Amino acid sequence: MTALASRMAENRALKKGNKFMSRKTLYLEGASGISGDMTVAALLDLGANREKLLAALNSLGVEGYEVVIEKKNSYGLAGLDFDVRLHSESNDEGIHAHDHHKHRHLADIEEIIDRGELTEGARALAKKIFRIVAEAESEAHGCSVQSVHFHEVGAVDSIVDIVATAVCWDDLQLDECIVTGLHEGCGFVQCQHGLLPVPVPAVVNIARAHGITLRPTANKGELVTPTGIAIAAALRTKTALPSEFQVDKIGIGLGKRDIGRANMLRAMILREDETAERVFVLESNIDDSTGEALGYVMAALFDAGARDVHFVPCFMKKNRPGWLLRILADEETIPALEKIVFRETTSIGLRRWEASRSCMAREQIAVQLRSNGQTVTVKRCQMGDIVKNYPEYESVRAVALLTGQPFHEVYREAQMIVDEDRKSD
Repeated sequence: MTALASRMAENRALKKGNKFMSRKTLYLEGASGISGDMTVAALLDLGANREKLLAALNSLGVEGYEVVIEKKNSYGLAGLDFDVRLHSESNDEGIHAHDHHKHRHLADIEEIIDRGELTEGARALAKKIFRIVAEAESEAHGCSVQSVHFHEVGAVDSIVDIVATAVCWDDLQLDECIVTGLHEGCGFVQCQHGLLPVPVPAVVNIARAHGITLRPTANKGELVTPTGIAIAAALRTKTALPSEFQVDKIGIGLGKRDIGRANMLRAMILREDETAERVFVLESNIDDSTGEALGYVMAALFDAGARDVHFVPCFMKKNRPGWLLRILADEETIPALEKIVFRETTSIGLRRWEASRSCMAREQIAVQLRSNGQTVTVKRCQMGDIVKNYPEYESVRAVALLTGQPFHEVYREAQMIVDEDRKSD
């Protein structure tokens, strides 16, 4: 199973103590665009731990700045401001004041991230965001990703913004992120390479590569920065709001520019009903692919993040026997899944529609067998007072092969132990 498919499976099986929880989804409302500092401020306003954030930033070993976090207002609306203030040239502390003008390559940025005391999740996310920017800049300047010189994005404030975003996201333990679109300004902006049109090339490249909608406004100057849209691209797992949701928390991250109205990134933690899950169904009729090819396709679809794949025998035109391929998928995996079907089968068309389904909450628990001390993974499903336990096939198979015990004995013992434990709770 790929990392994407594994993460999506974990997202659908949250549990805290003995209480099953619904998924926590972040909605980034891009009415005033997005930037790195606005994102960090919004996540902090949602409750991300400040002390943990500052400790992580200090561990990077980057000098020449200080972070100021304070409550402010923008056109009467209260929010949080996250400000990275660079030290002046004439400081007496021997700090490298020109460090924010230093040109860095992607390898230099990743070295800084690696030396920081970050969780693996935060470290991976920070690198992902920088790579998105590097790919966009390499396309804009016609060079390789590794040879890109980072200017604004490689500066101290942007390193801080991106790492801070990754640390805050990781701390909040969110599962999904919705970005429906970002409002952008117009005109020109002064950059390292001179005047550039808005949206700047890096922003346009990221929007195109990651399918992010930009909505032009009459505001002069950029509302969407390369750092901001790279963060949105890295976090986003969904492109549309659910039909129903509850708002648990609201965080307001304030921007620095006066745009004639409240300049803010509003971030909301949404809670969806775990029993009403939104999925997409993809279907295609296939009558001239071999069994071996279809078996390969099924495995490839699961690896690409499909929730479920199955074949149903059917009769097609001219009474030819065939197979109905049906796939259950999340919206963000649809392009990859469709590509696999068209590339690996003889299908020339796919049907697609949105559906909702009710699911029992799921978690995985470890059960130690009394007969041999081996551990078997058991899937526990629960809805209200209904509980079902299923030893996982691959785990039971591995123990049976290792110990020489019959498969059914390992399965039955694991089921018996988990049922006994439940009765004793």
